Amino acid sequence: MQTLKELFAGVPERFGDRPALVVDGRTWSHRELGREANRLAHGLAARGVRPGTPVALLTSNRAEYVIGDLALIRLGAAKVPVNDMLSPSEIGFVLADSGTEVAIADAGLLQAALAAPAPALRHVVDIDGAADGTDARVRSWRDTLTGAADTEPAAQPQPDGVGLIAYTGGTTGRQKGVVHTQRGLVANVLAHVVETGFQDDERLLLTTPLPHSAGYLLQAGLLKGACHHVERRFDADRVLDAVTRDGITFLFMVPTMIYRVLDRAAARGIAAADLASLRTILYGAAPITLERLEEGLARFGPVFMQLYGQTEAPNFLTRLTREDHDPRRPDRLTSCGQRVTLMEVAVLDERDGRVAAGTVGEVCARGPYVMAGYHGLPDKTAETLRGGWLHTGDIGFLDDEGYVHLLDRTNDMIISGGMNVYSTEVENVVALGQGVGQVAVVGVPHPDWGEAVVAYVVPTGPDAFDEAATVAVCRRELAAYKRPKAFRTCPTLPVTPYGKVDKKALRKEWPGW
Repeated sequence: MQTLKELFAGVPERFGDRPALVVDGRTWSHRELGREANRLAHGLAARGVRPGTPVALLTSNRAEYVIGDLALIRLGAAKVPVNDMLSPSEIGFVLADSGTEVAIADAGLLQAALAAPAPALRHVVDIDGAADGTDARVRSWRDTLTGAADTEPAAQPQPDGVGLIAYTGGTTGRQKGVVHTQRGLVANVLAHVVETGFQDDERLLLTTPLPHSAGYLLQAGLLKGACHHVERRFDADRVLDAVTRDGITFLFMVPTMIYRVLDRAAARGIAAADLASLRTILYGAAPITLERLEEGLARFGPVFMQLYGQTEAPNFLTRLTREDHDPRRPDRLTSCGQRVTLMEVAVLDERDGRVAAGTVGEVCARGPYVMAGYHGLPDKTAETLRGGWLHTGDIGFLDDEGYVHLLDRTNDMIISGGMNVYSTEVENVVALGQGVGQVAVVGVPHPDWGEAVVAYVVPTGPDAFDEAATVAVCRRELAAYKRPKAFRTCPTLPVTPYGKVDKKALRKEWPGW
């Protein structure tokens, strides 16, 4: 099986009436999802969608996202997932840069899609019927499915065809489209099944954006016949209610979310016995503190598993297992685990040579689901994939047992609440603010978010910097999670001996929250 269509063929019939999706109070069986996906696929094919056609999914977490995802798998189209946390200008860039021809949008993102400077965009499927009828490109979701066959379409995607263009931030301020082939995506779904250890009766609760990491878990769960409870947004009380009421076995969160669930469980007096259905809490973006891990083990049991990956090799480069989450081994808890089954991980020096255990260098990886490249950026692709290795931009070392320890990021990426924020991208926006002469953006430790975005500004003159006006610019141009949580003015920015802004020094100057 070398395409997603081949991999998922027969899933609806195999699992039949078993529940596959619970969202907004409705339960969908695997068979129902399959039929709706087939109908949408035929409706999209009638509008010219073929294998490799870029199709954007612009929806929040809802059933239509899942149906759209499965329809694109059946057609072999190139999915362009769009996080609903992005700003209109960011969405416009994604649609234009990817060459998106068809967009499937809900009411919250429809206007951003219609306003996008995307000349290739010729059809927009309006999920909620929110359009005013003045744009000829728009057709409703209902009309798109009406009269369409519920049998699988005859499209024949090829293993080397593009199946995904997923956008990530760029250190130059430009978002990059990460291209994955059908063959690579098949390997990636299978890796998720292997590394998560999904059982046959799995019940997943997904509260993070499906266009992000959660979408890969959903695909793997569907392949295993799991039931997925999907929430629009994370809410600690709703998580606890779902676990105790619905017997949730699998949670996917970032440490910030785990801490909030622990706090609410303690406040509500929820006992460990009430949470006994949980088998796995998968998390990423940052380690769990030792104190909170001990609290979590007492409350949930030995259920924690950490992943480390990136959009260029989705979710699983390394894994810290349940057994590794042992308070008696704090050295392992500062790592992100060992290489996973299908990936090779090494630490390389500046000449791309392997270094010895304990020696610091750049963490690199290779394997069957590393990206094919960056869309339209051949030079950046060659730089990132040089020597056959994916250069992650993360600095770290391997210990004697093969555990990866991350120390810093060469690309100044900030991880806030589990979301990637590239400092240069934020700096380019802050620089548009009133009275901003120079700006440096860093991530500083935060007890809740892991890291918080802070902007250090050198004003153009006394009293020249207008923080309120700069905040307004950030609100217009940046997703909420990318916006600085604080601004600090300074007469100059510290620099390294090589003349570059010394961001480590700025982080050290941060006084705390």
